[in-house]
Amino acid sequence: MMNEEKALTAVIYSAVEPSEEQKARFGQFLKNKYGTEMPLEWERTDAFPGGFRLEVGSDIYDWSVGGRFRQLRDTLVKVPTNNGNIIPLLKESISTWTPEAMAEQVGEVLTVGDGIATVGGLPQATFGEILLFADGVRGMVQDIRRDEIGCVLFSDDESVTQGSSVKRTGKTAGTPVGEAFLGRVVDSLGSPVDGLGEIEASGYMPVEAQAPPIIDRQPVDTPLETGIFSIDSMFPIGRGQRELIIGDRQTGKTAIAVDAIINQKGKDCICIYVAIGQKNSSVVQIQQTLKKHDALDYTIIVTASASEPAPLQYIAPYAGCAMGEYFMRKGKDVLIVYDDLSKHAVAYRALSLLLDRSPGREAYPGDVFYLHSRLLERAARLSDEIGGGSITALPIVETQAGDVSAYIPTNIISITDGQIFLESDLFFAGQRPAVNVGLSVSRVGGDAQTKAMKKAAGTLRIDLAQYREMEVFTQFASDLDDQTRAQLEYGQGLMRMLRQKQYRPKSQHEQVITLVMALAHTMQGIETDKVPAFIEGLIEHFETEHADICSRIDTTGKLDDDLKQDILDISAKYREKF
Repeated sequence: MMNEEKALTAVIYSAVEPSEEQKARFGQFLKNKYGTEMPLEWERTDAFPGGFRLEVGSDIYDWSVGGRFRQLRDTLVKVPTNNGNIIPLLKESISTWTPEAMAEQVGEVLTVGDGIATVGGLPQATFGEILLFADGVRGMVQDIRRDEIGCVLFSDDESVTQGSSVKRTGKTAGTPVGEAFLGRVVDSLGSPVDGLGEIEASGYMPVEAQAPPIIDRQPVDTPLETGIFSIDSMFPIGRGQRELIIGDRQTGKTAIAVDAIINQKGKDCICIYVAIGQKNSSVVQIQQTLKKHDALDYTIIVTASASEPAPLQYIAPYAGCAMGEYFMRKGKDVLIVYDDLSKHAVAYRALSLLLDRSPGREAYPGDVFYLHSRLLERAARLSDEIGGGSITALPIVETQAGDVSAYIPTNIISITDGQIFLESDLFFAGQRPAVNVGLSVSRVGGDAQTKAMKKAAGTLRIDLAQYREMEVFTQFASDLDDQTRAQLEYGQGLMRMLRQKQYRPKSQHEQVITLVMALAHTMQGIETDKVPAFIEGLIEHFETEHADICSRIDTTGKLDDDLKQDILDISAKYREKF
C-alpha cells in the first residue's frame, strides 16, 4: 500500500511556488501521462536553479538547467563521428534540439558490499538491465524481489554508498564488436587492456541472446581441423559443434585449445579465447604464443582474471560469445574457447550466495545448469539462407582427481556434443596430448571428417582398445607368445605415434599418410623410441619426393584405393632404407 500511495503522489521541487495556472497544467500532464488524477505537492528548495524537478513515485522529470544540459549532452553523444567534418553535424543537432519531458527512474542504494548492491525504489527494473550508480559505476540486475532488487557491480564499489542514487538505463548488458577487435586483448566489457589504444567498434551486441532456433541451423558436417593427431583421427570436431575438453589441472587442456587456434591459420576462421579466473601472467603468455605463431591477427582474447570481481568473471564468456555472433552473422566461421567454465561456475556461485539465493548441491544455485546451457546452445552452424556462419565452442572444465561425475562436469558433458578427456597418468607417463581414448567421444563422429581421414583412421580406435586390454600382461612379457608380444609392440607403436609436440599442429596429409602406413603394420619391428624419428623422416620424404600426393590429399580430402596403395608402397621402400 505504501508503494501505491507513493506512486500516486506528485511532488514539485523548486525555489518558487508554481501559480494556480501552472499547477493546472501539471495536473493535466500527469493525467495524460498516468491516466489518473493525483495530488500535487510543492516543496521549496534551491537545489534546482532555473527550473524545477517533478517526482512521481520512482519517475523523475528534471527540468532544471542541469537536467536540460544532460539531455543536450546525451543528444550530442549520439552524433556520428566517422563522417569526416563533425562541426556541421554538431551545429545542426544544437539548432534543432528541444528539451523533452523525459522521466528518469531513480532509486536508492539500501545496502552495498562484496560487489553486490541492494536497491529500492525501482519497481519497474527488469532482470539483466543495466543500472547507473554514482561516479559512473555500472551494475546489472540479477535478483528481483517484492520491494527491492539485487544488483551486481562491474567495478569497484567504493564510490557506491548506502543512500546514494541509482538510475535505470532501460538497456541490457552489451559489448562493442567489430573487426578492429582482432589481435587485441579486452576485458569483459570490451575495453582494451593490452595498452595498444582505444578500439573503434563497428556495432554493439547484447551479451545475452537467444540461441538460433532449429530451423535456422544445418547439420554439422564440415571439419574444423585441430591439427592434433589423436583428436582429428578419432574424435573429430565439426564447425558448429560443442566439444568439451576435460581433465585435472596441468594435464594440457589449454595447450590443446591453443594448438587448435594456431591450426586455423589461413583457414578463414576467427578465433576467440576467453580466459576466466586465470592469472594475468598466463593470459600474457598465451598472447605471446599466438603472436609468435602468427595466430594473434585472427584472434580476440577476452580476459576476466582471478583478481577481477566475480561479476566480470560471470559475464566474460557471454561477452566473448556476443563477439563471435557478430562474425557468425556475417557468414564467417568462429572458434571460441572458454577457459574454463568450472571457474565460471564458482564465480556465479559466489554471486548467488551474496544475493541470498538458496544453495543446492555443492552450494551451487539451482539454475547453474541453465548458466552454461544458454551459453553453449548459442554455438551453431547457421543455414545457408541466413549466411552459413558458425560458432564452434571448446569449453574447458577442470576436474578434481579425475572425477568426471562431479556436479559441473556432468552438467557440461550433458550439454556438449562430446568430450576429450585428458588423463593425469598418461600425461606424467609422457603421452602428450594425454587423451584417454576410452573415455573420450565425439557425438558427431565421422560426419565431421574428410573422406580421406575417415578411411585412413579405419580400425585405429579398435586396435588401441585391444592394446589397452592386453597392456596388463606387459608385466609378464617373458612368458608371452610371439603373437601376443607382436600385438603389444604394435599397440605401443600406435601410442607413440599419437604423441605430438606442443604448438606443432599436423596438416591433413601428415595425419593421413601416417595413419595409412601405421595401420598396415609398416612400423612393426621398429623400436618404440625410434618411431617418432621414422614418422618424421617418412613425412619429409613424401613432402620432398612425392609432393603431388600430399597436395592431392589436402585439396581433395579423398583417399582412393590407388592412392592408398601408392602410400603403402612408398612407405615400405622407405622402411627398408630406415
